[in-house]
Amino acid sequence: MVASDGKYFCIGSWRLACIVTIAALFQGVYTKYFFYQPLPPIFILMKRHFTICLLSLFGYSLAFGQDTVSSRYTLLEPDRVFDGRQMHNGWWVLLNGNKIEAAGEPSTIKVPAETKTIALKGETLMPGMIEGHSHLFLHPYNETSWDDQVLKESRAERTARAVVHARETLMAGFTTTRDLGTEGAGYDDVGLKTAIEKGIIPGPRMLVATRAIVATGSYGPKSLIPEADVIKGGEETDGVEGIMHTVRSQIGHGADIVKIYVDYRWGLNKTAQPTFTEDEIKAAVAAAKSSGRMVAVHSGTTEGMRRAIAAGVNTIEHGDGGTPGLFAEMKEKGIALCPTLAATEAIMSYEGWKKGVDPEPFAVKHKHEIFTEAMKAGVTICMGGDVGVFPHGDNAREMVLMAEYGMKPIDVLRSATSVNAQVFRLNDLGNIKPGYLADLVAVQGDPSADISAVKQVKLVMKDGVIYRQE
Repeated sequence: MVASDGKYFCIGSWRLACIVTIAALFQGVYTKYFFYQPLPPIFILMKRHFTICLLSLFGYSLAFGQDTVSSRYTLLEPDRVFDGRQMHNGWWVLLNGNKIEAAGEPSTIKVPAETKTIALKGETLMPGMIEGHSHLFLHPYNETSWDDQVLKESRAERTARAVVHARETLMAGFTTTRDLGTEGAGYDDVGLKTAIEKGIIPGPRMLVATRAIVATGSYGPKSLIPEADVIKGGEETDGVEGIMHTVRSQIGHGADIVKIYVDYRWGLNKTAQPTFTEDEIKAAVAAAKSSGRMVAVHSGTTEGMRRAIAAGVNTIEHGDGGTPGLFAEMKEKGIALCPTLAATEAIMSYEGWKKGVDPEPFAVKHKHEIFTEAMKAGVTICMGGDVGVFPHGDNAREMVLMAEYGMKPIDVLRSATSVNAQVFRLNDLGNIKPGYLADLVAVQGDPSADISAVKQVKLVMKDGVIYRQE
């Protein structure tokens, strides 16, 4: 068919089938109720006009494929753009559907006719932030203790909470999260991820670890009744063959990441001690890597970190047992640290510490030391706060603390975008570059000057769809 302006267009085969079907139904209704008599002339005329109307409705409005090409374009005009690496004043960003088409000085961008324009005056446009350590199935421990969440909240309640947490995460500008264990909620994170991907509920892209892996007897909740069958916060396993089987089983159930607790508070007097042997961790890493999965480990002891580093894990969470020597090894092997500063401060506050009033407790002072030593050694530092220990939606609390503990704001921004994307192998996220997915956030002000600006979210876009706009 040819449009009035001479351009060719066609109606998709499925649309044409719909039109023919409806037209046939029009005739079928008549014949069914009028004993298969031939259509009178007036009905033939009505049928012709009805079909023409259908063609107009289904065809012309969708004439050029889905829409005219230009209507798929969106131009974002902020004051500045952080592209995942550097800040650029005066840049614009052109989107084509769910992909970034161009980014740069306005004079370098060819804007198609009828492009939708969104002015972001006074704002910084940046890649959607990536949360490196979350637990969407947990909520703050000053609301309900961890034990009671695992033991006394139903799976239905925990999933309902996780749905809310996923939305809060997205609306805070975190368009991706690495969720490191459901803490007793089985494989429900896989279902949550699927629901988000299907568009049933709003939420970030998810990398899920499912049940996580713990050594038998090491993890909680604990019971004073030995015979009691108590839900555990992770999947228990033992031995080289056992841990390899558990890794493969969790992968089979949908795990994107393998999460292992290489130490925990199971020593005498509840001191933190290593759990798995070096050989067990190496076996788990081998099983995970053979499937293309990464391994993240919880570690708060020096020996636990040593074993994990020797085994070749990908990221170490918390890292409280870090030493200059271990950080040097992490740098050499390309193992990243996710320090979870916000979780430590939150737990201390739940125990009564008043920041800015009381002296810093040992745990907070130690986090300062660990974070400083890791930066000195050049270790890659992921942005991940262990959110769930503190409220979902306040993910940027970790970024503010990273700057407070000595990291330059521009490096904090990199950590939450391009660095996390690289560490987590998210090859089309974390940067504003042509061809990358349109996961974007606009914040009021300049976060490279004042990192707290990342909390002033004005626009959230994931996969080219706007979820928040102020």
